[in-house]
Amino acid sequence: MVNHANTLEDKVAFITGGNRGIGLETARELGKLGATVVITSRDAENGEAAAATLRSEGIKAESFQFDVTNANDHQAAYDFLTQRYGKLDILINNAGVQLEVEHLSPMNNTSTLSTEVLRETFDANFFSLVALTQQLLPLIRKSTAGRIVNLSSVLGSLTLHANPEARIYGLKLLAYNASKTAVNAFTIHLAHELRDTSIKVNSAHPGWVRTEIGGKHADLDTSEGSKTSVKLATLSADGPSGKFFFEDNELPW
Repeated sequence: MVNHANTLEDKVAFITGGNRGIGLETARELGKLGATVVITSRDAENGEAAAATLRSEGIKAESFQFDVTNANDHQAAYDFLTQRYGKLDILINNAGVQLEVEHLSPMNNTSTLSTEVLRETFDANFFSLVALTQQLLPLIRKSTAGRIVNLSSVLGSLTLHANPEARIYGLKLLAYNASKTAVNAFTIHLAHELRDTSIKVNSAHPGWVRTEIGGKHADLDTSEGSKTSVKLATLSADGPSGKFFFEDNELPW
C-alpha cells in the first residue's frame, strides 16, 4: 500500500464519530490535504465545537448531528450530502463501541456475555455500519474515485486469535472482536461486488490507541491512530481493495 493521492481538493469526506479521538484526527489530516470534511457527532454542540476547531486551522469542515444506530439519521445524512455536495468521495466508518469491559479486564467472559451486550455491540459496530454504507453508496458511485474505509481492529483477526504466539491471543472480547470480524467480512464482500468500479473498500486497524476504547495504557496517540484510515482514504487508482491494513502492513483475516 504505497501510492496515495497528493491532494484532496474538491473531495468530500464523511466521518462517523468524527468529533473526537481517531475520527477527529482523521478529519484533520484529510482536511490538511484539501478535503471538505463532514464530521458526525451524537451531540450537536460537541460536533460543532470540533468542526470550529478544524476551521480555525484552515480546514473546510462542518458537523452533522448523527447517531449511527438511528436509521432516520442515515436518511438525513444522505439528504444532507445530496443537497450540499451531490456526491461523496470518502466514507470513513469510524464510530464504534466496546461495551464488555473497562480497562481491558477481565479479558474473556464469553460464557457469561449477555445477549443484550452482544446485540448492542453488533448494532453499533456492524449492522449500522452496513446500513449506512448501503444508504450512501449511490453518492459514492458519483465520485470519480470513491473510497470506503471500515474501522476494524486486529482483534477481529481469526487467524491471530487462533495462534497462541500472537500478541492478541489472550484478548478475547467476544462481542467486540466478533463485530470487527463481521466488518472484515463486509469489506471483502463489498469490495468484490464493486471490483469493476473505481471504488475501493478496505478495513483499517488503527493500532492500539489512547482513546475511550483503547484506554490510557495504549501504544499510540490519536494522530498516529489516524494514519491507516488516511492512507486508505487517499489510495491511488492502482491501490488495493478488499484488504485489511495497519499502516503499510497487510493483516491476516
